[in-house]
Amino acid sequence: MCAGTQTLTSEHIAVLVLSQVPNFGPVSYSRLFNTCQLTPDEVINTSSSNLALLGLSTAQIRAIKQPNWQVIERVGSWLQQAPSNHLLLRTSRHYPKLLKECIDAPILLFASGNVSLLNTPQIAVVGTRKPSLSGTRVTEYLMPQLVESGWCVTSGLALGIDALSHKATLGVGGSTIAVLGSGLNSIYPKRHVGLACDIVAGNGLLLSEFLPHTPPKAHHFPARNRIISGMSFGTLVIEAAIKSGSLITADLAANQGREVFAVPGSIFNPLSEGCHHLINQGAKIVRHVNDINEEFSIMVNTIGAGTENYFQKSDNQSLAECKLLDSVGFEATALDVVLERSAVPISDALSMLTEYELRGLVAAVPGGYIKLGEK
Repeated sequence: MCAGTQTLTSEHIAVLVLSQVPNFGPVSYSRLFNTCQLTPDEVINTSSSNLALLGLSTAQIRAIKQPNWQVIERVGSWLQQAPSNHLLLRTSRHYPKLLKECIDAPILLFASGNVSLLNTPQIAVVGTRKPSLSGTRVTEYLMPQLVESGWCVTSGLALGIDALSHKATLGVGGSTIAVLGSGLNSIYPKRHVGLACDIVAGNGLLLSEFLPHTPPKAHHFPARNRIISGMSFGTLVIEAAIKSGSLITADLAANQGREVFAVPGSIFNPLSEGCHHLINQGAKIVRHVNDINEEFSIMVNTIGAGTENYFQKSDNQSLAECKLLDSVGFEATALDVVLERSAVPISDALSMLTEYELRGLVAAVPGGYIKLGEK
């Protein structure tokens, strides 16, 4: 836990000003600063005419030049409330490095608790809000195994599997991070205020990209999910309906180049349909923590600039991280389509596809190749 109380710097204030700009989300933020090579301070202090040249609209320029200072003052007051409260920018040393790799990484994060957890190896655990007895038992069975293996469990503080994963992790002295779809002073659901306090007291962390007093809104939760998956090396789904937020998180994880894991269940349980769908799409079946750990052959405690400094992948490399393998569909995919999608030279591609055939990841069929999924 970091000691002391954080105060707002000029960079914090500049980013808070930019966070108020309409239609100026994380992607627009990244494009602006990658293009103009200016700091947030320089942007907010540049002239309106120069801002217009950078492509900002009249409304956006007005928001920069006339920000709501009360919002910024409230953030400053929130930081002073407790030494465990932190405002993290993309330039902050505690900002999660894995998340920063994502193009839509939040421009700021509000944290309460042990911020050092943000750059430890994390597994996201998600699932239904109304788990069956089996789903509950699976969660209580797997969380201690994840903790023993050195994982930090990241979830969303929601009812059901989320809350169970946090509680089971705390119950064995493990580390857990809860990412909220509301501000940290507006815990949702309200019945989990006690759990949120237990997480902070248990050397865990609460995290949100929303201002501290922001109430929960429906569109916040899909946005919250990209943070859960983006910070984690993999997402584990324990019971989920075929149409659920958990599958959205799994899809986000795959798109972010992360692993997707799923626990199989009874064919008579509708809450197993989402997991079975993911498994059909190439997610790895999980029956024990070893099914997760074997995807990462070496755990490294020191944090570096990229994913490879946390873990080294095993020989059975994931579908998500292999551009060539990701270019092969579950239907017959012509070789020229695979080459176009992957941009891999044909000589290398043919060699790699042969290797993947031997490993049972793809099969040659009339018309090209099909993906078989991981073994």
